[in-house]
Amino acid sequence: MNNALDLTFSALADPTRRAILTMLLEDDMAVTDVAEPFAMSLAAISKHLQILSRAGLIEQEKRGRVKWCKLAPEALKEASVWMESFGQYEVVNLEHFEKFVAETLETPRD
Repeated sequence: MNNALDLTFSALADPTRRAILTMLLEDDMAVTDVAEPFAMSLAAISKHLQILSRAGLIEQEKRGRVKWCKLAPEALKEASVWMESFGQYEVVNLEHFEKFVAETLETPRD
């Protein structure tokens, strides 16, 4: 695999980061709003956001004193095309991706 795919799949491997992506499907969010539902420090959320940003899955922009995050769904295209090459997967549909992430978060872990 190439570096971009490695970064994408590595970023998607973490449930917190998948939850963040699901939140950003709705709208752009301030970093503090992204952090609110999680039981972790703002610094920990910032690290998750850096990983998502490095993978190209989100974009961050400073507006005044507030840092905003927005989804960059085109970054999933390369991963989707790679999975499609196996003939078992379709190009990522963001609605299906959101449903998958929501179901994953609802499923209790052993």
